[in-house]
Parts: sequence; C-alpha cells; structure tokens
Amino acid sequence: MARYYFLGVGGIGMSAIARYLKMQGNDVYGYDRTPSDLTHQLEKEGIVINYEDKKENIPSNIDYIIYTPAIPNDSEQMQYLSNSGIPMEKRSVALGHITSNKKVLAVSGTHGKTTTCGMIAHILSSSPLGCSAFLGGILKSVDNNFLFNKDSQYVVVEADEYDRSFLQLRPYASVITAIDADHMDIYHTYENLHKAFEDFASLTSDEGLLLVKNTRKEIVSQFAKTKNVKTYSFDDKEACCFVPDYRVENGKYFFDYVCDDCKWDNIEMSYPGKHNIENMVAAISICRFVLQKEGYSLEDTEKIIREGVKTFSGMKRRLDYIHRADNAIFIDDYAHHPNEISATISSLREMYPEKHFTGIFQPHLYSRTKDFADGFARALSLLDTAILLPIYPARELPIEGVNSEMILERMTIKDKTCTTKQDLLPMLKNLKPEFLITFGAGDIDRMLKDIQKVIE
Repeated sequence: MARYYFLGVGGIGMSAIARYLKMQGNDVYGYDRTPSDLTHQLEKEGIVINYEDKKENIPSNIDYIIYTPAIPNDSEQMQYLSNSGIPMEKRSVALGHITSNKKVLAVSGTHGKTTTCGMIAHILSSSPLGCSAFLGGILKSVDNNFLFNKDSQYVVVEADEYDRSFLQLRPYASVITAIDADHMDIYHTYENLHKAFEDFASLTSDEGLLLVKNTRKEIVSQFAKTKNVKTYSFDDKEACCFVPDYRVENGKYFFDYVCDDCKWDNIEMSYPGKHNIENMVAAISICRFVLQKEGYSLEDTEKIIREGVKTFSGMKRRLDYIHRADNAIFIDDYAHHPNEISATISSLREMYPEKHFTGIFQPHLYSRTKDFADGFARALSLLDTAILLPIYPARELPIEGVNSEMILERMTIKDKTCTTKQDLLPMLKNLKPEFLITFGAGDIDRMLKDIQKVIE
C-alpha cells in the first residue's frame, strides 16, 4: 500500500480517483482551496484534507502526488512538491494507468458528456453485467461520482478534452458528443480542438464501437475503414441511431428508439430536457453494444435498458430539481457554454410553456466570457428575467475590460441586471420567481440551499 497526496482533491474528477485509491487500501491525503460538501464527504470516508496552501500542511513520507491542472503554478504546495523529487502525475495520466487493464467506455465532447456518462453507468450498474465508473458529476441514484464493481471488466469514464486529458485513455468504446469551440485558452483555434477529438477517436479499439454525433460525419468517414463506427442523433433520420417520435406526458418523456435493425417503442424517461433524449440515445447505443457483445439476447438487452432509462434520476447540477412545488420550481444546471444554456432553456420551455422563466448565470472564466459574450447574450435572452453574477475566475487572472456587464449590454430582453452574491438573496425575496434556473460551473452551487429557502 502507498501514501498518495492530491493537489485539488475536491475536484470532481480528482475525488473519484482519490476514492478509488482509498478503497484499494491506500492512505490518501489532499489539499483543496475551500471546503465543500464533496470534501466533507471525502473526509468522512477517511481522506485527510487541508485547506491552507502551505507546505507545512503536507504530510511526510508521501509516495505519489496526483494533481489537477487547475492548481495554479504559484501555489506554495505545488512549487514545493514539484521540487521534492516525489513522483507526480496529472489526474488524466493517473486515470489512464488505473483503467489500462479494463474495457473503458469513454464519453467525450464539449457538451453532454457528464450526463451521458451517468446514463451509461446507471444502466450497466443496474444490470447483471455491472460496471465501475469515474464520473464528472454526482450520480443521484448512488450520491457518488465513483462506482466500483470488482467483478466487472467494464469501466465508464468521462473523457475530458481540457488540456488534451482524454488522450491518456485507451477506450474499448467511445462516444463523441458535440465539438463546439471551447477551452480556447488551451487550443487557440477550433482546428486544434477538432484535431484533438480526431486523435481521441483513433484510440478507440477496433473491436469496440466509436459512436459519433451525426453532425461529425467527417470523423466517421475518417475511421469507417478501420473501426466499427456509428452515428447518433435526436431526430436526424440519416443517423444510425435516432428518435423518430417522442411525446411529453405528465412531466415525462416517451420516445421511440431506432438503431440499425431494431426499433423500441415508448421508452419512458423522467429526466427533463429534450437534449437529454439525445444523450440517452448515445447511452442506449453503447449499452446495447456491450450487452450484446457479452451474449445477452436482444430481448433481454431491451428489457435491461428500458428499466435503466426509466429509473435514471439524473446527475447533480445537470438539470437538477432543487425544489418542485405548485407555486415554485427551482432547477440548477452546470451549463457554462452558450449552446448548453440555450438547450436547457429551450427544453424546459417545452415542458413548462406557461411559466415565467428567471435565470441566474455565473460566468466561468474570463477567457470564456470574452470569447463567447455574444453567444451568452443570445442564450440568456431566451429567459424572461436574467440575473448575472460576477465572473468566477477559477484558474485565471482577470482580463481588463472583461466582466459580466459585457454580456448584459448585448442581451435583447429588458428585464436583466447584474448583481453580487451578497445582494442576490434579497433580490430573489422581492422577485418571488415561479420558475428559477441557476447556471454556471463555478461556485454558485454553494448558494443553492440558501436560494431554496428564499423561494420555498
């Protein structure tokens, strides 16, 4: 057994690896900038965490260090450990090593990967086949971002494109969802981003399945001669797997699923968001491939998948119902890209057409705000009332002239404002929103309980 130290242990991807190593009997320690519900849970599981960036807080006799690129280079602990001679690995490298002897089911893409990962993990973990999983969000059915099944050879992994992390994986089967411009601080051009996804696709096993959203046919044609490649879509009938029909009934979706030689009617899904039907098409297609590869009949495969889809309760911070009552509905969503925000609002409009929509958006990263200010403005203008919080900087230093106001001034709706966290709750008390959505990948989730108290 070994002693591991995690720099940024409270990160969603880091914590899953920390949990795995702790479960294997190792001693696990870590640093994070601020306490959170997740770090408190890790502490309950026996992981020792410190919250001050001082080298004196690092325990002695550490064997291995795992770090996230989100840790700034001027971190005192990072600088000290970088010069300590102790072996250090990025989170992505460590995950690649951990999963190297498993059949990895990897989900990549600039949108939808966390939810699609959770869907696959839920369906397979609920089946006799089972699976382990390293997720980029909390699967609500188990209240965890890590699943472990010692008897299953399958492991579901969120393949993160940031910093080209997903190129450390060797997937048995892969999903590529959207490839929209993002992480331009890393890739600089869209061509570089797209090339990284092509490189990821090339790593998929020739015996497995490469499943690609139908808008990326160039990737399909590139690998069609060497790999088992399929396309998927929500309603594009040119895709291999798609939804020919769906309906909303009593707050649930019922949709038909077509893929090559099979058609399943009236699959029930309670998880909201029309775009999540498309995510579920990808999850169904991967699970169907795996189950049939393992010898399950088409009839048994359909039965397993139908039950898994029906019982999927979602991911925390992904279209997550915080409060649902006749007088008020409150949903939290991790959306931090214009396309994600647009998809969320449009889907919820379909389910709740009579509601007045109020949204609170916390922009994430100065660089992303600068790159997509126009897109954010268009997306947020789909709301009836919009409230913008200051930018969450994460790993970045401020950029002169880049702020939430630059989004606000581009928005076309009249009912819009910028405010601070301190003034947000009094503002909501006066507004009494009937349908509230919070958006953002920063720390807005730490206000959810207080917001809920206000609107109840």
